[in-house]
Amino acid sequence: MNILELSEQEIGRRQSLQELRDMGIDPYPAAEFPTNAFSTDIRDDFSDDAEPREVSVAGRLMSRRVMGKASFAELQDSKGRIQIYISRDDICPGEDKDLYNKVFKKLMDIGDFIGVKGFVFRTQTGEISVHAKEITLLSKSLKPLPIVKYKDGVAYDKFDDPELRYRQRYVDLIVNDGVKDTFLQRATVLRTIRRVLDEAGYTEVETPTLQAIAGGASARPFITHFNALNVDMYMRIATELYLKRLIVGGFEGVYEIGKNFRNEGMDRNHNPEFTCMELYVQYKDYNWMMSFTEKLLEAVCIAVNGKPEREVDGQIISFKAPYRRLPILDAIKEKTGFDCNGKSEDEIRAFCKEKGMDVDDTMGKGKLIDELFGEFCEGTYIQPTFITDYPVEMSPLTKKHRSKPGLTERFELMVNGKELANAYSELNDPIDQEERFVEQMRLADKGDDEAMIIDHDFLRALQYGMPPTSGIGIGIDRLVMLMTGKTYIQEVLFFPQMKPEKKMPQSTIAEWGEIGVAEEWAYVLRKAGYNLIADIVEEKPQGLQQKLLEINKKYKLGYEKPTLEEIGTWIEKAAK
Repeated sequence: MNILELSEQEIGRRQSLQELRDMGIDPYPAAEFPTNAFSTDIRDDFSDDAEPREVSVAGRLMSRRVMGKASFAELQDSKGRIQIYISRDDICPGEDKDLYNKVFKKLMDIGDFIGVKGFVFRTQTGEISVHAKEITLLSKSLKPLPIVKYKDGVAYDKFDDPELRYRQRYVDLIVNDGVKDTFLQRATVLRTIRRVLDEAGYTEVETPTLQAIAGGASARPFITHFNALNVDMYMRIATELYLKRLIVGGFEGVYEIGKNFRNEGMDRNHNPEFTCMELYVQYKDYNWMMSFTEKLLEAVCIAVNGKPEREVDGQIISFKAPYRRLPILDAIKEKTGFDCNGKSEDEIRAFCKEKGMDVDDTMGKGKLIDELFGEFCEGTYIQPTFITDYPVEMSPLTKKHRSKPGLTERFELMVNGKELANAYSELNDPIDQEERFVEQMRLADKGDDEAMIIDHDFLRALQYGMPPTSGIGIGIDRLVMLMTGKTYIQEVLFFPQMKPEKKMPQSTIAEWGEIGVAEEWAYVLRKAGYNLIADIVEEKPQGLQQKLLEINKKYKLGYEKPTLEEIGTWIEKAAK
């Protein structure tokens, strides 16, 4: 990178970097810096009556107030912030005061990592602080942090643009309070799920992310090519079919917490890469799974929030068991007055069109019912609600209902207007399963790009016999949203998928060369604000020369100045 592509502050920091090196100070030392305390521990354990505690702390320099021979600084470590008191004569006991006068005051910047050894005390204003005896530079920061400044009650330089925050999460975590807490709560969610499932005796497993057949859900997959085998592979859309193979193999219960990938849209509730927990337990049914899910989510909410309730979107959502249970066809009838029970595909499609819904002939009966539920019902269920007994057409991997013809033993858990979980009494009849797969292929032939492909190996596994089993999938990202009160999925993902960064249009260095501009002067032209060759067309040679020479002088570049004739030639060629 050419130095002229940097901002003024970045150039200044690189100059400080070089000065440190010239002084014999390594700005990126390799040696360990042992620490024995965190900011939170220092405050929590402090006692005015105790002997001063010797501490060694490290973190990022977040502010500095220089007052002659003494200064105050703020250090941010992984737990929080602590004030540091630095006296010139304490850190420079000898004649050489450069460590304070030059290094600390002039060459260290906000954002640098420093190590401090000293003792804990309380200042005259009552703030618990560390009195520094030694200061060590641990890592030089070359980019300035967007530190919020306040003037007359107005905040400046806030780092609150969502796109920037998600794209540069590392900066977001540094400067915005509460962001890190969200992800610590996410860790608590995962830790609690694992604890509950492990205590129940179930085994955490890992299954392939690259799959020959994208099965276990209805979704559009990502496709890649496996060179070693010369075959196309799919990023998994679900873990279901592999986990069921393990139930066939004799496990009592298995679960996996991992990434799924669906090549679909992005919005406040969807990310194409998402985390899902799937659990399968032998000899259980969907009624048992509803009860188990209630207990699991209540435990998670208490672990994160200290109580079984959480405010989301201004509404208090209670995860305390039990939850309402409502058949899907009853839900549609309740919201629309239309009873889908016993209706043909054409009758349901006609009703959808009557309601102004965008449906077409590629949609089978199950898809139409799904669209109806999504349009009129889904968003209305704020408190946890089990929507049960889905039609066979919507549930190709689910057992038929034991008492309701045409329906299956399946539920979806709706919370805050969105699906959180999907669960079945799992289909273990291999003949029925094969027929369901064949029906899915018919839907694919009609144009449904989310229909399932026949997985012959899974059918073979079923033929060896799978015990009665219940399974569930829970979207972890949505669960974390609910447990932390966030309304955008991007807030609970460290690094959500983003559109490519927009870059300012620029003529290349080679293109500048084609009109006679040497490489070093091309960068100077950019620094002067001429990003495109066309930008210099209206300039006068003398005026342009003056601007370039000012930059040459300011940054002490020492370039040989271009003549007016040379610049005139640039402008002439740029105009062609």
